[in-house]
Amino acid sequence: MIATILLQTPGAGFDSRTLYMLGAMALVFYFFMIRPQTKKAKDQKKFVSELKKGDKIITTAGMHGKIAEINDTTVLLETEGGHKIRHDRSAISLEASKALNTPPVEKKS
Repeated sequence: MIATILLQTPGAGFDSRTLYMLGAMALVFYFFMIRPQTKKAKDQKKFVSELKKGDKIITTAGMHGKIAEINDTTVLLETEGGHKIRHDRSAISLEASKALNTPPVEKKS
């Protein structure tokens, strides 16, 4: 009985509609996942390469400070108490540092 049912089912053929759906899924995956991540990585790399001495930054761990010295791969961060801490350049947060350096917007009442 089961053999008769299995023999009657149509084969799962690979038609053009399936190919279009796979292509559409690949495009959606690219535009919603891959492209934004590469753009964000590119922006982060540009931000880190444009840092200069005296810039106020926040690291990904939440450390606030001012850049005292810049090397190829590290920065020397001067904290509020005058302490100096060396961090890797990749540990600098783009979003948090930009939020720190933009002036607050005044609300109209």
